[in-house]
Amino acid sequence: MRAAPPPLAGGTSGAEALRPLLDTVLDALHDGARARGGPLPPGGPEAVAARVAALGAVLPEHGTDPHEALRTLVHTVAEGAADPAHPLCAAHLHTPPLALAVAADLAASALNPSMDSWDQAPAASALEAEVTTALAAEVYPAAGRPDALVTTGGTESNQLALLLARERHGRVHTVVGANAHHSFHRAAWLLGLPQPVTVPTPDGTLDPAALAGALKGLDGPVLVAATAGTTDEGLIDPIPALADVCAAHGAELHVDAAYGGPVLFSRTHRHLLDGLDRARTVTVDLPAAAGLLAVRDAADLNVLGHTADYLNADDDTEAGLPDLLGRSLRTTRRPDVLKTAVTLRALGRAGLGALVDACMERAQDLADLVEKSPGLELRARPTLTTVLFRPVTAAEPTDGATSTEAASGATSTSTATSTDEDLAAIRRTLLAEGHAVLGRAGADGRLWLKATLLNPHATPGDLARLITLVEGSTHR
Repeated sequence: MRAAPPPLAGGTSGAEALRPLLDTVLDALHDGARARGGPLPPGGPEAVAARVAALGAVLPEHGTDPHEALRTLVHTVAEGAADPAHPLCAAHLHTPPLALAVAADLAASALNPSMDSWDQAPAASALEAEVTTALAAEVYPAAGRPDALVTTGGTESNQLALLLARERHGRVHTVVGANAHHSFHRAAWLLGLPQPVTVPTPDGTLDPAALAGALKGLDGPVLVAATAGTTDEGLIDPIPALADVCAAHGAELHVDAAYGGPVLFSRTHRHLLDGLDRARTVTVDLPAAAGLLAVRDAADLNVLGHTADYLNADDDTEAGLPDLLGRSLRTTRRPDVLKTAVTLRALGRAGLGALVDACMERAQDLADLVEKSPGLELRARPTLTTVLFRPVTAAEPTDGATSTEAASGATSTSTATSTDEDLAAIRRTLLAEGHAVLGRAGADGRLWLKATLLNPHATPGDLARLITLVEGSTHR
């Protein structure tokens, strides 16, 4: 007799099928995190790969059972995770997911709306329209008809911005700062556009005068891509001044605010994004791990329209069924809007702003600790939540001590910065031991340790622990 197929997650019986499985998943997440004991597993890539390989066949001839599969694999992945919820996992723009967003994502997975036609996602498509309209208005508060598309993140949003510019103008030149995200170069390649003109940014941000000089040498349509939150230093280009330069030279402005965009929700720090609404398009990533491309005029999105008879036949559209194919370059896509909508509703603007403010305060706290540590050098006070620092070592007394110093018994010492090789080794040692996840960034021709503080639950004690780990690694 043929066995019954496994239960489904949807329908009226789906919740009861899920409930015991979720208990298994939650237990495995808890036990895996406890076994890991830190921000990431010790031992490095080989040790992690060995533990995964020890699980045995990925596709056995006969399966085990749902609870065993969940318990074993979830525990293994949790034990071997780089956990952004740990306060010492601070290398990248890798946000710790809010529990409420994850719960909403469970519902999205259970219902599995496919956002490519209305008859696969009736309520989800209506919710997406409401959310994108509201968020577009946050970016463009004075625009008559702004809009936004939900994306997978900054890379897709930036590619869409270049695509829209190409469809408006044809062979458009892109001008970026050396501080810009790498996705612009890839997008230009994918879209058959000229390689972006890269303007040096020796101070970390795009200088308006340097931009003006670059624009003078270009003929034809130009899209300038500014950055509000660089990946290396968390810096914000001078958007109002860059917008002035673009207007004077007839260029269009796009702002990549994938990192800095959530500052819009902060009453304290929103001014850092003054002038954002002067851009024709804006990339924004959201706290709920989804992205947006916002446009000042919804008409700019019309070029994305596409027809597939089985999804948006003309007569269905004329009859009033919403057409979703023009809302993304993807066809099948998950309803990421649900976790976004739940987060917005649960926290509100004030709650979201409080998350942003807390993370920015932690960055200032870490900068304070670095400045107070004689063994560390701070690159600069943080603009957003990125802190660059590096160890220094005390050098031997110099031979040129003055007679006054010699008479008093004083010695003259100097401070030497540790080498880039030393710094890279410190970072890899912390990774291999599972103690901390720090990034690396180049600035001033030197390599720096990078902490990107996106965990609102991090405490000053956590930051002090991070400093202690780095300082301890310098003496090995």
